[in-house]
Amino acid sequence: MENVVELRNVSKKWKGFAVKNVDLQVKQGFVTGFIGANGAGKSTTIKMMMNLLKPDSGEVKLFGLDYRTHEKAIKERIGFVYDGNVFFEGMNLKDIKRFIGPAYKSWDDAMFDRYVDQFEIPLNKPLKTFSKGMQMKASLAIALSHHAELIIMDEPTAGLDPIFRRELLDLLQELMLDGSRTIFFSTHITTDLDRMADYISFLQNGELIFTQSIHDVADNYALVKGGNDLLDKDTEQAFVHINRASTGFEALTDNVKAVHDIFGNSVITERASLEDIMYYMKGRKSLC
Repeated sequence: MENVVELRNVSKKWKGFAVKNVDLQVKQGFVTGFIGANGAGKSTTIKMMMNLLKPDSGEVKLFGLDYRTHEKAIKERIGFVYDGNVFFEGMNLKDIKRFIGPAYKSWDDAMFDRYVDQFEIPLNKPLKTFSKGMQMKASLAIALSHHAELIIMDEPTAGLDPIFRRELLDLLQELMLDGSRTIFFSTHITTDLDRMADYISFLQNGELIFTQSIHDVADNYALVKGGNDLLDKDTEQAFVHINRASTGFEALTDNVKAVHDIFGNSVITERASLEDIMYYMKGRKSLC
């Protein structure tokens, strides 16, 4: 299966923070959710995907091409939807279309007009008067109007009201129906991905913890609850991290079969949400 995005051993160091040796593949025709806490390095990684930042080491390829020799060809095929207004605030959407349209060989005026109508976006009002949701719709209309094959979205639902968040997610699901697009969706709001993600990539403190299908995440990870008397040096190896209380323990496992083999019916096993996984992974180094 073709990978639309490939990051191989990519690193970028900042003062006090680094994205370290990231190997990330984004599969064509699917939605990949990119999760991690604020400050985990998601935006830095996306900027390297977009060639807005140069990695200190490693290789970045999109559509099998590198930016050194194919930057224009790559960016023709990408649509970027950002958390915020990336255009001049005093411009209206009609001016932006005149400015951006000629930059793309595949710009489609009819498609742009169709999305403007569908999203009910005013053409003649300055973008600075738009709500955050309306700015998001404008960015998405522009991304779709040059037939972008890969849509990269950086925290697109942060700060949106619940109704518009749901409308946006429904729209993205509709866009995926014909199988011609790939979406890479960065968020710390993990519930947004439960309904639409095919794959999950989890970044923590600049390190890629895993990339798995949403089904494998559900199969492999679970919350386990039981009595403290069940824990010892050997049985604790089945868990990523354990929280103990006087009433018993709750722990995250990434190996449900091992837990079943060790504990049988003496523990309660529940599905772990993406939020659960992020929370317990944060504390894994203090496992004792």
